Amino acid sequence: MENKEPNRYSKILEAIFTKRFKKGATEISFERSEFSKIADELGIALPKNLGDVLYSFRYRTLLPKSIASKAPKGYEWIIRPAGKGKYKLVAVKQANISPSNVLAETKIPDATPGVIAKYSMNDEQSLLARLRYNRLVDIFTGLTCYSLQNHLRTTLRDGSQVETDEIYIGLDKRGAHYVLPVQAKGGKDKIGVVQIEQDIEMCALKFPRLICRSIAAQFMEGNLIALFEFEQSKDGIKVGSEKHYRLVKPDELSSEELKSYAIRQD
Repeated sequence: MENKEPNRYSKILEAIFTKRFKKGATEISFERSEFSKIADELGIALPKNLGDVLYSFRYRTLLPKSIASKAPKGYEWIIRPAGKGKYKLVAVKQANISPSNVLAETKIPDATPGVIAKYSMNDEQSLLARLRYNRLVDIFTGLTCYSLQNHLRTTLRDGSQVETDEIYIGLDKRGAHYVLPVQAKGGKDKIGVVQIEQDIEMCALKFPRLICRSIAAQFMEGNLIALFEFEQSKDGIKVGSEKHYRLVKPDELSSEELKSYAIRQD
């Protein structure tokens, strides 16, 4: 059953892509309403959750090779929303952000309450809880941060719907106020540049007077968490900062490690 859905999803997206693709194309528009017609043409059952077809390729699985191979050299396809029920495949230099394999770790005494740790899983809700209890957003950004709301759903100017996993409000030593949208990824889910773009646009729309600092967190292995801060450039979303924090028991953080942290360069 697990193989059936991605297979079906691939056939639907491949059919849409094939109909519209022309050599050299860098953008292909389509509508979700087309899925029903395509499924009928292919003689396959229409997925119950049409949104999951798109969510799967945006954040969980790779696009079919028949589509990926048609991207210009050095580029990848991403699926961007383009209005209510409308989407487009766009060629970009980087579609997803992955944690570095060579970045040094920083050990943090784990302040997660035992009862939460006992019942939590390695999913985004567990990750969001660990960020909150260990004040990792504060540590990472150097701001004093407060959770305002999680799973904020809103509509952008073009009619696209967006959901941000958690919103923090931060203050610095000058008294300046910040808004920090956080995307949390557990398991095999990926940090997609589209979500980061949408978070930044959402902040400009909903919090126009605050300074936006877009954040993402990714469970790596065990209690190791990667945190990213992003910047928007003329070439798209870029990683401005990345740190890896491992949550440990207090006795697992040695005096020697504390000394090494004291002389680290930021």
